[in-house]
Amino acid sequence: MTDAPVIEAKSLDLTFQTGDGPVQALSDINLSIARGEFVSFIGPSGCGKTTFLRCVAALEAPTGGTLTVNGMTPDKARQSRAYGYVFQAAGLYPWRTIAGNVKLPLEIMGYSGAEQEDRVRKVLELVELSGFGKKYPWQLSGGMQQRASIARALAFDADILLMDEPFGALDEIVRDSLNEELLKLWARTQKTCLFVTHSIPEAVYLSTKIVVMSPRPGRIADIIDSPLPAERPLDIRDSQIFIETAHRVREGLRAGHGDAA
Repeated sequence: MTDAPVIEAKSLDLTFQTGDGPVQALSDINLSIARGEFVSFIGPSGCGKTTFLRCVAALEAPTGGTLTVNGMTPDKARQSRAYGYVFQAAGLYPWRTIAGNVKLPLEIMGYSGAEQEDRVRKVLELVELSGFGKKYPWQLSGGMQQRASIARALAFDADILLMDEPFGALDEIVRDSLNEELLKLWARTQKTCLFVTHSIPEAVYLSTKIVVMSPRPGRIADIIDSPLPAERPLDIRDSQIFIETAHRVREGLRAGHGDAA
């Protein structure tokens, strides 16, 4: 791929200063993410997965190394609206309709009323929530609320989608369904996706690249380029290639724990 990386980290470090002394959250992170990739970050709690996403989003400032987003600093990328962010909790305002929630960033950015309506209609259709725009969050299931949250992140058509364990609180059946829908959505939009998860099957199923991280200080234990085909029905998880890839992820997690011990 000849394009410059969308996200590039070189020798990235981040140390938090706390009342109990310094805490190193990220150590020597070297990672290059190309346009249109779906990259999952997996590792134990506290290994820096979310911290790395927050650095990309300019919500945390690295204390060493370099990080570029679309060839610029994360702060400049944030100002240029380079990304949408989807959190573990849907974070929808209960007093706003679903359409009103999706519309919120467009209102803040000053889009015209007509443009807001057009974009809301398109992204609700994209996440299969057409007809639910006038509903309120409490009238929707947890899975539908997360789809609305994804629609909100897509509303202003950012190139990058940052997703911090968005399906972690959902039951397995709903999670499987949303994994399928997310893959279809990614195929249609060709966004660059960074996805945090604790689930090995989810990471293997969704990703073009899996970044396995070790316990604090967060380091990269392994980077796995997915051997799976682009077309991925759920039953691909029973295939030998899926099982072998999941095994490599599991081994990387074990090795990371050993290195940190």
